[in-house]
Amino acid sequence: MSEKKIIVERRGHVLLMGLNRPDKMNAFDVEMYRELAAALGELHRDGELRCGLLHAHGKHFTAGLDLPRWAPFFSEARFPELPAGACDPFGLDETRRVGKPVVMAAQGICYTIGLELMLAMDIRVAAADVRFGQIEVRRGIYAVGGATVRLHREIGWGNAMRYLLTGDEIDAGEALRLGLVQEVTEPGRQFDRALEIAGKVSRQAPLGVQASLASARRARSEGDRAAIARLLPDLVPIMASDDAAEGVRSFIERREARFKGR
Repeated sequence: MSEKKIIVERRGHVLLMGLNRPDKMNAFDVEMYRELAAALGELHRDGELRCGLLHAHGKHFTAGLDLPRWAPFFSEARFPELPAGACDPFGLDETRRVGKPVVMAAQGICYTIGLELMLAMDIRVAAADVRFGQIEVRRGIYAVGGATVRLHREIGWGNAMRYLLTGDEIDAGEALRLGLVQEVTEPGRQFDRALEIAGKVSRQAPLGVQASLASARRARSEGDRAAIARLLPDLVPIMASDDAAEGVRSFIERREARFKGR
């Protein structure tokens, strides 16, 4: 396989980003973090790309952080520097967050950074054999990639505290029940299903998809009032787009729309 720790591939308008350290159970080191950030930056900038798919090669999504590689940065209260044009994989820096949706497919073990990456993505598919775990408290630290901020929003305070404070695992059935994942598939099928979803997203109007994502994120980060205030103003330039006109034409002609993203 490639020596790259993130294998990047294009499938139509979808950018595939695959963790590629299977011999180490995809233990997430600093190089992998930077390569994923660069791939997300490519997704963000390229007008031909409309959706991302984050997945992993091998039996497991990730065994978690390669902690010895990260310890020096954590001791200095910082994340590793990212290359120019890269996007923050955790989505914690709003100024460097990917502006297009990302689907994630997880299988096997998905610990620490794996669960935090999932929380930063938009649609999640899991194999039935998945084992999620926010287990930093077992390692003497705590989660700093967004789990303490996002997990309780997703599954409620008590449920979040149970898993954050005990380090207990979450299996696929419980993840689906709690709303952490949107679908569970047979092992080995998770990638194909996630790609189907990403492909469907990529066939919708790109400007509408990105505006929907931005509006929902604004509601979370700035509150409902801020998001509501931007609904109609942000629709105005979209109404003047070629895609909006194509949407009307396709409706009248009773055919599938062919959107260009402009």
